[in-house]
Amino acid sequence: MIPFNKPYFTGKETKYIKKAVDFGHISGNGSYTKKCQDFFQEKYNIKKALLTTSCTDALEMCAILLNIKKGDEVIMPSFTFVSTANAFVLRGAKIVFVDSKKENPNIDESKIESLITKKTKAIVVVHYAGVACEMNTILDIVKKHNLYLVEDAAQAINSYYKGKPLGSFGHLSTFSFHETKNIQCGEGGMLAINDKQFIDRAEVIWEKGTNRSAFFRGEVDKYGWVDIGSSFLPSELNAAFLWAQLKRVQKIQNKRIHIWDSYYKRLSQLSQFGVKLPFIDNYATNNAHMFYFICNSTSERSDLINFLKKENIYAVFHYQSLHKSDFYKKKYDREELKYSNLFSDRLIRIPLYFELSDSQLEFIQDSIIKFYE
Repeated sequence: MIPFNKPYFTGKETKYIKKAVDFGHISGNGSYTKKCQDFFQEKYNIKKALLTTSCTDALEMCAILLNIKKGDEVIMPSFTFVSTANAFVLRGAKIVFVDSKKENPNIDESKIESLITKKTKAIVVVHYAGVACEMNTILDIVKKHNLYLVEDAAQAINSYYKGKPLGSFGHLSTFSFHETKNIQCGEGGMLAINDKQFIDRAEVIWEKGTNRSAFFRGEVDKYGWVDIGSSFLPSELNAAFLWAQLKRVQKIQNKRIHIWDSYYKRLSQLSQFGVKLPFIDNYATNNAHMFYFICNSTSERSDLINFLKKENIYAVFHYQSLHKSDFYKKKYDREELKYSNLFSDRLIRIPLYFELSDSQLEFIQDSIIKFYE
């Protein structure tokens, strides 16, 4: 079986984990945590980075930092993972869902402004497959209406909009290092803070609501409970693992882009069968987080998945529109979201991971083409 995903190991992970163990500090916020955070601050122009146990935790920190409360409205795409919405629902927000673009699953920036009300507190954008949303338009809307912007950049490490790194636009942004991501540590995430007004409080929330970080820097003579918070920081073992991955980020990216480009070149011929391949606008780069395409119908997608399974190839679909979920459908009272539903019903993802060989890649391509022919 060719799996959909296989986590890549650089070979240095256990070396750095052993160093952390030998040093005797394996709880959070140690030297490897600092190395990883400095990497993002320096390479991706982020003012302050805080490692978290997951991207979900980073999103929940965003909701706390923005003081989201009952009655506030938060605008975001429906075609996203449940954590994007759940983080704000937990604080009492009403989620206002926006349709995807016709060309790709990203939020349709032209539909955002009409949904803004006096209760709107924030806009959350999701860079699907690591491909940038149309940020200039969104930034103009945020500035015009004095709103907060959160980037869910879970899939978007090492991806750019007009030369600027994704995750550096929002007041707050989040990344994922889940084992399905380009750079991974099994489970992990990061909060990126680009508005300095949030830095001090973010550290407190990150450290269980205490000013512990300030204490260890010698800024206060004792630390205590000063705000709400939780245990959002990961252990040094996770950070050490992640550091091994970050040191090889370009090697990993080069291989993934090679695979993605091979898929795109060979599978472009599927357009004769009505299949639509990923669309990347000229303002965005491609970090090869995933390769997907759009089938003509739900039944065609199911048949293709089953066909590939018989060929020992594991392909999967992706998000189901959140506005149609069992949890939210009774709360949703607006128009149907045509393209979000289309991507939910027809989008298929095929294997893409570092150790995918050229022979396996060719076999996957041959099998897909055989299905359509």
